[in-house]
Amino acid sequence: MPGQRLDKWLWCARLAKTRSGAQRAIEAGKVRVNGARALKTSRSVQAGDVVTANLLGKLCVVRVLASAERRGPASLACSLYDDLTPPAPPAPVREARPGGPRPTKRDRRRIDALRESDF
Repeated sequence: MPGQRLDKWLWCARLAKTRSGAQRAIEAGKVRVNGARALKTSRSVQAGDVVTANLLGKLCVVRVLASAERRGPASLACSLYDDLTPPAPPAPVREARPGGPRPTKRDRRRIDALRESDF
């Protein structure tokens, strides 16, 4: 497989919304290929390369499987790479209120009725 420009591949693989957005991320140093920072948007990527990118506020680690001549549907984009991104840590579980779940509208009416009857 001949190489493909990194910015074009990120755009075709739908890891970046626009090609110019992919170029800005590469120039800002947010993209690495095989552990080395990509310094130019014209850097070539080939099958087997591991691309690490911090795009759209998310860390993406992918292995390049193929290249594409043009941007296609999402189902085709998924076949261009193998996702190696580690899973996000689970969010801590919090209670809504210390006394239990939030009261429903019906519960609120009953509480208001009890408060009015006290006076």
